[in-house]
Amino acid sequence: MEYTQLGRTGLKVSRLVLGTMNFGPQTDEATSHAIMDAALDAGLNFFDTANVYGWGENKGRTEEIIGSWFAKGDGRRDRTVLATKVYGNMAADGDAWPNHDKLSALNIRRAVEASLKRLGTDHIDVYQFHHIDRATPFEEIWQAVDVLIQQGKVLYAGSSNFPGYKIAQANETAARRGSVGLVSEQCLYNLFERRAEMEVIPAAQEYGLGVIPWSPLHGGLLGGVLKKEAEGKRRTEGRAAATLADPASRAKLQAYEDLLDKHGLEPGETALAWLLTRPGVTGPIVGPRTPEQLTSALRALEVELSEEVLAGLDEIFPGPGPSPEAFAW
Repeated sequence: MEYTQLGRTGLKVSRLVLGTMNFGPQTDEATSHAIMDAALDAGLNFFDTANVYGWGENKGRTEEIIGSWFAKGDGRRDRTVLATKVYGNMAADGDAWPNHDKLSALNIRRAVEASLKRLGTDHIDVYQFHHIDRATPFEEIWQAVDVLIQQGKVLYAGSSNFPGYKIAQANETAARRGSVGLVSEQCLYNLFERRAEMEVIPAAQEYGLGVIPWSPLHGGLLGGVLKKEAEGKRRTEGRAAATLADPASRAKLQAYEDLLDKHGLEPGETALAWLLTRPGVTGPIVGPRTPEQLTSALRALEVELSEEVLAGLDEIFPGPGPSPEAFAW
């Protein structure tokens, strides 16, 4: 396993991040535990979750599954860099009271205590804001986080789905307070969706945040979806189905699969390996539903992409270019 520093911190994390969103809704507890054991055995030490995972009436279930895994002992918690998130409303559906969501000091305090209880731990390594909160000033957010850091309940703070200007605003406010500020940004970033290259990733690099891409296969579209579709192995739905219905997008995916077939590369592994070559990227999140999917993801660490392949990928999926050149002279 390869390791790197998380942004400007001294924290060492694996170049792949284990995403746990499927634990509970799609993967039962026993299989989830097996996947986490296999990840740790492979040296993957960075696990990502969120308080709302489990969804619907089961919000918090994913954190509980991780907590029951930690309870097995054998150094599981000590070897894991644990990241979770706050923002979503955790009240029961139909009972959403004010102050049960977003980033007020009140909700941050409430959400941390609830996550710690579900996770069965005394601290969260990276506490991430799942979305921007336009109604709460960063002075209040950092006041709440600083207290948690002083109490030892949180070690670092990160963001998710933040635009570049909010990363700057958050860290400038933190600097004025003498606070550490954000150390990571979790954003939508993959070959198909490269808009983060315009401002989010440059802002993260400028302020020393590690970049953690989510949806590295773009909902499975970069995992060889056309070949699987032709073989009857996959049925697409939702956003993926809408993308495949677009002739231009489908043509790009066909060119992508043809290029990789020419070079003897697997699509899913290549999409992950490409992210590992990108400036500023700490490691993409992989969200396996089965141990076999984790094994496939780990193989991406061994994939070396030639200049010819990288150039071909850029031709098929051109990036937007940096800001402001992407939209100005």
